[in-house]
Amino acid sequence: MTLMASLSRTAPILIAGPTASGKSALAMELAARDGRLIVNADALQVYENWRILTARPSIAEEKALPHRLYGHIARDQSYSVGHWLREVTPLLAQQPVVIVGGTGLYFMALTEGLAQIPPIPSDVRAEGDALRLSDPKAMIAALDPRSAAKTDLANLARVQRAWEVLRATGRGLADWQDDTPPPLVPRDQAEAIVLRPDVDWLNRRIDQRFDQMMERGALDEARAELPHWDANLPSSRAIGAPELMAHLRGECRLDAAIEQAKLASRQYAKRQRTWFRNRMHAWTPLMLP
Repeated sequence: MTLMASLSRTAPILIAGPTASGKSALAMELAARDGRLIVNADALQVYENWRILTARPSIAEEKALPHRLYGHIARDQSYSVGHWLREVTPLLAQQPVVIVGGTGLYFMALTEGLAQIPPIPSDVRAEGDALRLSDPKAMIAALDPRSAAKTDLANLARVQRAWEVLRATGRGLADWQDDTPPPLVPRDQAEAIVLRPDVDWLNRRIDQRFDQMMERGALDEARAELPHWDANLPSSRAIGAPELMAHLRGECRLDAAIEQAKLASRQYAKRQRTWFRNRMHAWTPLMLP
């Protein structure tokens, strides 16, 4: 019996995997089979200003099958795992769902629970943005020991989050996490799949997909974004966006920008694979190809 045939037709199905590994195609196959709602679990695909570059489902795909939480957030709006979890909650009761994406923290919050941390004030967020750029070592040094031990210190976005929580609440992120409420979807109540592709196969797919993005108008999408570009915005973390913006500003040739964007995508996929390998031991692996 294949994995596809063995999956429940009613329980929530969760599909995690690195970029370009074929998650969306699998989700659409399951949605068509079971009448499922496809729910996004990718932190970049929520932004309205990037469709091609973040590999959001096409307009035709969104019309063919029901999709939620794609492209509904403005470019300058903050969006956290807490926002996502609150938006997912009512969707779980509507119909069977397949939740698909590459943002591991969304899945961990869904299946393990999320600490109820107060919103970060805008002045603290601005201070964190500035310190992250000017002196990331000082930001790391300012963390409380327990939170520092539990944070990937090479991931400055995670460091900034821990720093902001401590700065805003006077309490370390690790302490808040100790008081985490029960999860919305416990792991044993869902079909949880993590795609584990062969590295060389995935790297070829990443390069091919970026070429396809360019053919579909990724450069025009970036050009439309240029007047609004702010590298500090979360939406500006779309993989390939900084490189295409550099070209549009005359800082590099297009072929160089494309190669750098492909490299950034491969590096991002490597970080995703490492994260999934370290955190998703209990998930069912699907080896590819």
